[in-house]
Order: sequence, then C-alpha cells, then structure tokens
Amino acid sequence: MSRNTQYQFVSTDTGALVSSLVAGYERITGTSVQPASPEKLFIQWVADIIIQERIINNYTGNQNIPSRAEGENLDALGELFYASQRPAAQPAVCTERFYISEAQETAILIPIGTRVTDASNTLVWETVEDVYVSIGSTYADVQIQCQTAGVVGNDYSAGQINTIIDLFNYYDHCENTTASDDGADAATDDEYYGLMRASQDAYSTAGPKGGYIYIAKQVSTEIADVVANRPSAGKVDLYVLMDDGSIAQTETKNAVLAACSADTVRPLTDDVAVKDPQAVEYNISFTYFIPSDAAVGSAEIEAAVNAAVDQFVSWQCAKLGRDINPSYLIGLLMQTGIKRVVLTSPAFTVLNDGSDNTAPQVAMIGDITATNGGHEDE
Repeated sequence: MSRNTQYQFVSTDTGALVSSLVAGYERITGTSVQPASPEKLFIQWVADIIIQERIINNYTGNQNIPSRAEGENLDALGELFYASQRPAAQPAVCTERFYISEAQETAILIPIGTRVTDASNTLVWETVEDVYVSIGSTYADVQIQCQTAGVVGNDYSAGQINTIIDLFNYYDHCENTTASDDGADAATDDEYYGLMRASQDAYSTAGPKGGYIYIAKQVSTEIADVVANRPSAGKVDLYVLMDDGSIAQTETKNAVLAACSADTVRPLTDDVAVKDPQAVEYNISFTYFIPSDAAVGSAEIEAAVNAAVDQFVSWQCAKLGRDINPSYLIGLLMQTGIKRVVLTSPAFTVLNDGSDNTAPQVAMIGDITATNGGHEDE
C-alpha cells in the first residue's frame, strides 16, 4: 500500500467553491456578481480562507490513518498495535579479542566500557560486559558495540578495530575477530508502518509463521526479508536477507536467534535456528543498439543503461525466492532510449521461496558485461 496518496475528505477545488458562493450570494441578494465587482473579490477572499481550512482538515484526517500518518503522529497511532514503539537506531557490534603481553598467575580484568577504535579514530567502540583473561591464557574475547548508533558502524572488517583507548594491566594489542554488523538507523515511517501491519501476527507469540517474521524483522531496520519454515516437527528455520541484498552476517543472525528464541515469544516445543539461504549466481551479458536519430548523446544513454542494470541488480536480490527475470531487465533497458537489446544472459530461472519448507534461494550477481553495439537506423 502506497503511503504517498492522501485521502481527500473534503474537496479543495477552488473554482467549484467560488461558483457555489457566487450562486448563493446572487440567490440571497438578487444581485448579479460581475467578474471585477467588489463582491466577487470578497467572495474569492472568503473562498481562499475556506480552502485553507479544508486543506488542514484533510491533513488532520490523514494523520489519524496509520497508512498516511507521519512522524510523531504515526508514533502515537502505534499504541493501537502490537508494535507500539518505533524501532530506535541500534549500534553495530562485533567480537573484540584483547591480548596481554604474557600469561599471568591471576585473571586479568578487562572492565566493561573499555574503549577501542580503528587506526583512523573514526568511531569509538566499547565493551558491553566485564571479561577476564583466564589464568594461563594470553587473550580474551568480548563483544563490543559502537558508541554511535546506526549503519555507520557496519562493515568494519576483521582486524580493523585495533587501537586501544583505555589501557589495562599487561595490555599488548587488540583486534576484532568478526566483521561489525547489526547497526541500524531508526525505522522510517514506511518501515514502521510495515512493522505495524506485520505485528498483527504476533499476538499469539511466535508460533505463527508471520509472528516469527515480525519478531525477526524487529531486530534491525536493515533486514529486508525473512522466510520462516518448518523442516520437521518442532523445528523452525529462519532465513534473513538484508536491505543491500546480502545474506545476514553472524552478528545479525545471532541477534535474530536471540529475539526469536526468547521464552516470552517462542513456543516451548519449537527449536529455532537461523540459517543462510542458498545463493544462486547469475551473470548479465547483453548488447544494446542506439537509434541513429537519438535525441540524447551516446554517453547519456550509456549512463542510463548502467543505471538500469544497477536498478535490476538491486531489485533482483531484494527478496528471497524472487525468480531471476530477464524480462524485467529488458523493460528497464528499453526505457533508457536504446533501440533494441540482445540479451545473452541471464535466462529466466525459478528460485525456491522456501514454501516447501526447504532453504529459500536468493539471486546473487556475478559478472556484468554491457556492450554498446553502436547506432542503427529505425
């Protein structure tokens, strides 16, 4: 459902309102209103005031409808739904390994709140709990989270967060052993409304398929799609796809598993697991031809063709089980101003959506080859 279309509770047609006011005035006074008469100017002023009030009335009415409300108004309507609060921004997390210079005869404390950063001091991270380097050991692992909430903390590769800020006894060096992930911005109005609708499946705990999907999506606004299926009695497998079309990384999968395994939401008979969907690689290869009398230059058309390919790639991997559909690509390419396209790949391929309780598939782009075939006459 589009959230852009606004319902019109009262008409805002200025012409119709002026005509109605003129007709009423003439009927009451028995006087004909001329185009340049003072009466006509006064009526137009009154009509302008009435139209402004009608616009406000329409806005107020739309702010009482969840599919049309915005900002704080949408937050207030959230009290009517299971998803009563807009998901806030979440910090990225990863696992940090702290090393000491040599094994000690006593455990060495790394206190909660110990801060680390990357070599460029771009973001600051902190440990989320106390951890000890055990007797006889030279390192300890602990989860750290970014002090700046949002997606800005995602995608720091292993080993990149390696600079200590708060020194502790016998410290030697540190590094993150997993890539940072699970950071998310606050839910937009569209995302929050989608959660409101999905939350209606969550009233009976996470037993229904929709309940598991809703609870999984609550973990992060960066989650684009979730498939929940039952491979066998008492087993629940969850598959998570991110907004950028990538398969969820370890930190996000762990967070989804924790959320969907909580005793307050999971039926006691369910054994929940978060697994990776099956990636199906495809290539894009085509030759396009430009009309000789094209209204725009070849460079502009080439840029438009590349943008169309990028749009197709994003669309193709945005949903689990979405069939690889070359017709959609051709449709996008034909809107760029080219005359025709000869598509070599991909071929139409049906992907499994997980409805048969097996692992769903997701399309992943391989090589892209776009060849300019030159000009052709119509």
